[in-house]
Amino acid sequence: MAHGALILGVLIVAFPIWMTLVGSTHDAGTIGRGDVPLLPGSHGAENFGIAWNEGGGRTRTTPAGTMLLNSLIMAVLIAVGKIAISILSAYAVVFFRFPLRMAAFWAIFITLMLPVEVRIIPTFQVIVDLGLVNTWPGLVVPLIASATATLLFRQFFLTIPDEFVEAAKIDGAGPLRFLKDVVLPLSLTNIAALFVILFIYGWNQYLWPLLIINDRSMETIVVGLSKMIGRGDSQNDWNTIMATAVLALLPPVLVVALMQRWFVRGLTETEK
Repeated sequence: MAHGALILGVLIVAFPIWMTLVGSTHDAGTIGRGDVPLLPGSHGAENFGIAWNEGGGRTRTTPAGTMLLNSLIMAVLIAVGKIAISILSAYAVVFFRFPLRMAAFWAIFITLMLPVEVRIIPTFQVIVDLGLVNTWPGLVVPLIASATATLLFRQFFLTIPDEFVEAAKIDGAGPLRFLKDVVLPLSLTNIAALFVILFIYGWNQYLWPLLIINDRSMETIVVGLSKMIGRGDSQNDWNTIMATAVLALLPPVLVVALMQRWFVRGLTETEK
C-alpha cells in the first residue's frame, strides 16, 4: 500500500516533466495542432540546438547557453555569499562577547519577517543610485544576506562543546585559526546542505533579475523562459520553449544528485 502510494505520487510529480521532455522532441506543428504526444519524437537534437544557440520562441530570445551561464554565475555567487556572511555573523554572535550581542542577533532574525517583495522598491532605488543596474554586484549583493542561514549556523555552533574552545585557547589559537581549523571543518556537511538549498534559491530568482537586468547578455534562464512565451499559443514555438525548460532543469538536478549524500548528512547529522 505504501509503495503503491509512493509510486502514484512519483508518477503525478513526474508526468509534467515527462510531457515537457516529450514536447521538446517534436516539431512546432505537432504541438501547435493541439496534439499531446506521449512518446518522444525525432526533432530533439534540432530543437535543443536551436534553443542552445539561437534562443526559443518566435522572437528568438537570448540563447539558452548564455542564460544558463548567467544563472549559474548568479546562483553560485548568491549561495557562496550567503554562506560566507552567515558563518561570520553566526560565529560572532556565538563565540564573541560584545555589548548588544543578542540585540544584533534579534535584529538579524527579525529580517526574516521582511520578504524581498516588501523592501524591493527601496532596494531598487539604492541600486539605481549606486549605478549598479546591469551589473553582477547589483544583481547579487541585495540577495546575499540570509537571516535563515545565520540562524541555522548559530544553532549549530551552539552545539560545539566548550572543551573545543578551551583546548583551542590553551593551544594558542586565535579567533581566525579557531574558525579555520575547528569550526569550518565541523560545519562542512551543514555548509554542503545549505549550498544545495541556497543554489536552488538563487537559480529560481525571478523578480529581482527582471527588475535589475535590462541587458539581454545578462539575462537569466528563468526570466528568459517567461519572455519566450507570447500572448497566444499561435505565437509560441512550444518545442524550443520546452527544450529550454528542460535545459533549465538540468543544473539544479545535477547539483542535488551530486551532493545528495552531503545534503542528507547536513540535515540529519548531530555528532561532533
